Amino acid sequence: MSLQQAPPSRVFVELVPWADRGRENSLVSDRGTLPSLPRPLPSAQSQTTTREVHVSGTAEVSAGPDRAQVVVQVSSTKEAVAEAKKSVNRRLDYITQSLQQQGLQAENITVTKDFRRVENAYHMEAEVCITFTEFGKMQNICNFLVEKLDSSVVISPPQFYHTPGSVETLRRKACLVAVENAWRKAQEVCNLVGQTIGKPLLIKEEETKEWEGQIDDHQSSRLSSSLTVQQKIKSATIHAASKVFITFEVKGKEKKKKHL
Repeated sequence: MSLQQAPPSRVFVELVPWADRGRENSLVSDRGTLPSLPRPLPSAQSQTTTREVHVSGTAEVSAGPDRAQVVVQVSSTKEAVAEAKKSVNRRLDYITQSLQQQGLQAENITVTKDFRRVENAYHMEAEVCITFTEFGKMQNICNFLVEKLDSSVVISPPQFYHTPGSVETLRRKACLVAVENAWRKAQEVCNLVGQTIGKPLLIKEEETKEWEGQIDDHQSSRLSSSLTVQQKIKSATIHAASKVFITFEVKGKEKKKKHL
């Protein structure tokens, strides 16, 4: 008995470019799906790997207060209204004239008055609020007023503070100094290994911190009014710290061409 001849087999093969991702895994024959082959990495990708150096930088800066405020209180109690007003106004005029002669601008001087009746007399109070930008001038003026006026005039201890703009400037300065320190560190690392630093690829501020200056422990137990001017300035000093993380590109050193 003769065997029946098998029908001829047919195989279909199609060459698909590597970029055609939609078809490379869909090749089929009459017996099933052909296994997909791994794609080779483009040669350009392996040659353009960026070399990097990662560094961190920290900085701490401080700034003393840029403003001080002093309040001068003048009061008088008299049986007659006119006498109470005259007594207070006379000393107020002397104080304001003395401040103007010392070069203080009118916008830095604020005067408020309060008038009330106390039993069978009239009491008048006035406050002169003075804002100083020069602390040496502030001390000279306060000493002058204490010397020239009687005990009925009360001069408050100076209150030191920062303007909002100065605090924001301090924050920016801390960040910029931290970035500069990180850049110097990266530059030294690259020089050490015979490379040159390139452009920054990433700059990130990771941490910021602010605090006011603290006086010594034995001084902190004392009343604020008994502190010296320098101790008050130190206590009002603001410190700002910043920590940054930066990634720089690393380049090889260029060889200098010799000119014949």
